[in-house]
This record gives sequence, structure tokens and C-alpha cells, in this order.
Amino acid sequence: MDSLKKEFEEKKHELEEGLAEKKEKLEKTIDSGVAKAKKFTKRLLWSIFGLAILAIIGFFLWANYTYSEGTRAGNLIKISRKGYVFKTYEGQLKLGGIDLENSDDGLSDTWSFSVRDKKVVEQLEKLQGQKVVLRYKEINYAMPWQGDTEYYICEVEKQ
Repeated sequence: MDSLKKEFEEKKHELEEGLAEKKEKLEKTIDSGVAKAKKFTKRLLWSIFGLAILAIIGFFLWANYTYSEGTRAGNLIKISRKGYVFKTYEGQLKLGGIDLENSDDGLSDTWSFSVRDKKVVEQLEKLQGQKVVLRYKEINYAMPWQGDTEYYICEVEKQ
């Protein structure tokens, strides 16, 4: 009986050692997998962050791209500084033309614009109510801090 008990104990000990080895291998495999998953997640997050930064830079470049340049002439009827959070200079130019919907008003086509340069604003304030020629640049999209319109006045000439 003692020999059977010894044999049983030896087999039990062998099985425990085998299980311990398998458990150790499994833990190493799991730890390796966790490390790989963490590394992959970190790379993925940094890649997404990098792509987001590139997308934002690309959007700002596209938004501020000068789509067109030109001049418009007419009577300067308004120049004001307005905005709830971002104060910007906005103006209106009466271009002329016939408003077919409102025959009582006569000539009434107006054009709205924004101004970035303080010197241009000062010139516009002096010329309010007069005929002027405005040189402008049109961008693709105006951010809230840039103004209400996509048209930005660069130069002012008295007509």
C-alpha cells in the first residue's frame, strides 16, 4: 500500500510540475499578447492623433485659400464692429442694380464684406456714404474669428 501511495504522490507531483510549466507558458503568452495589444493600441492612437492634426491643418489651409480676387464698386453704406465673442469689422456696399421684387425701393443690390486690417477700416470710416472701389480676396470658408463673410477687403480707392 505504501508503494502505491508513493507512486500516486510521484504522479501527483509530476502532474503538478507539468501544470505549473504549462501555467507559466500560458502566463508568458498572455503577457506577450497584452504587451502587443498595448503597443498596437498606442500606435493606433498616435496615428489617429497625427491624422487628426494633419486633417485640421489641411482644413485650415483649404479654408484660407484665396478662391478669387477682384474689385467691386459702389456706395459704402455701412462699416461696423460686431460679434458676440469675436469682434470683427463688417461692412456693406450698395452696388446698384434693379430689385425686381421690390419696385418701390428702386436700386438696391448690396454686397457684404469683412475687414481684417485696422488701417483699411479707418479709410472706410472716412469714405462712408461715398462711391468707392474695394479690392477684395474671397476665401473658401471664414472661421468665426475672421468675420461673417468670405470676402476680405485689402484696399480702398475713392471713386
